[in-house]
Amino acid sequence: MSAPQFEIQLIAVVVAAACALPGTFLVLRRMALMSDAISHAILIGIVLAFFITEDLASPLLIVGATLTGVVTVSLVELLHRTGRVREDAAIGLVFPLLFSVAVILIARYADNVHLDTDAVLLGELAFAPFDRVILAGWDLGPRALFIMGAILALNAAVIGLLYKELKLVTFDAGLAAALGFTPAAVHYLLMALVSITAVGAFDAVGSILVVALMIAPPATAYLLTDRLPLMLGLGVLVGAAAAIGGYWLAHWLDASIAGSMATVAGLLFGAACLLAPGRGLIAVARRRAAQRWEFAQTMLAIHLFHHRDAPDAAEESRVAHLETQLRWERRFAEQVVRRAERRGLIRRDGQTLTLTDRGAQLAQEALGG
Repeated sequence: MSAPQFEIQLIAVVVAAACALPGTFLVLRRMALMSDAISHAILIGIVLAFFITEDLASPLLIVGATLTGVVTVSLVELLHRTGRVREDAAIGLVFPLLFSVAVILIARYADNVHLDTDAVLLGELAFAPFDRVILAGWDLGPRALFIMGAILALNAAVIGLLYKELKLVTFDAGLAAALGFTPAAVHYLLMALVSITAVGAFDAVGSILVVALMIAPPATAYLLTDRLPLMLGLGVLVGAAAAIGGYWLAHWLDASIAGSMATVAGLLFGAACLLAPGRGLIAVARRRAAQRWEFAQTMLAIHLFHHRDAPDAAEESRVAHLETQLRWERRFAEQVVRRAERRGLIRRDGQTLTLTDRGAQLAQEALGG
């Protein structure tokens, strides 16, 4: 593996880790759309800061873009609080407006400057290793690695220091306010972290991959665990796997690196959505099937319990009678009887069913007795 290949993957892993930390709280607070809004709307902050500094390397671009991200959140919430539009509609109104204004400003006043809208959307990780940090003649490494490493450290430090506050505000903002915390301050701090992260990753990976890495890995981790610390760690690991896997997929297909990474992130989420032990589609389908059989066996026990001392007990306890009494198909009724017999709820003598003590207890519990 060549040095540029290693550096590209390292930059992508650091970007993924930096995005996954604040992205976890966005996913938990059901604010995934906000990351999309911020990652697009910060472009106007970059453009306006460039017009002031006329320097693409100026740190004021990061400041301007971060402030724009916070302004975007404020405008969305202001629209939402009017009660005229829902939050998702407010996001759909604000960020296209700000992004479009930025594109117009670039096309009109910065046409000869490297602020290409395609690069903004898609990024180009292949060029990231060529923008180096040179200090006293020493090549220290890619600039993007230093920027995203610092942002990763900042995100980890803020989340570590304010972990309890972020957790409380995320899961119960009302309780947080009652205990004396300020949910709004914590909310805007989180949005500031999202903005800073999006700005830092903006030049290297583009806004689309920022959104993919900020949402897909935490959403994947959310499907795999309910514990927040483990969710944060899994989000980082899934993001790193998407970054490395996406790079080699792009290398194999000779395709866009950012697009391949976003694709792998989506595939990992799809795999978790299908196979996660608790929330996966297969696990949910199995639970529903088990609940269906459980309910059917309970209904059978209740049916036999109601009729066990009745004059028509002999008729009502016949397997064939279940088709008309409970409106079950013959095959389904046979399967329910076999499952109930294996659980020790009934005894079967030919076509006659007898409720056991265990089955009677189940029926009584189901009836509230």
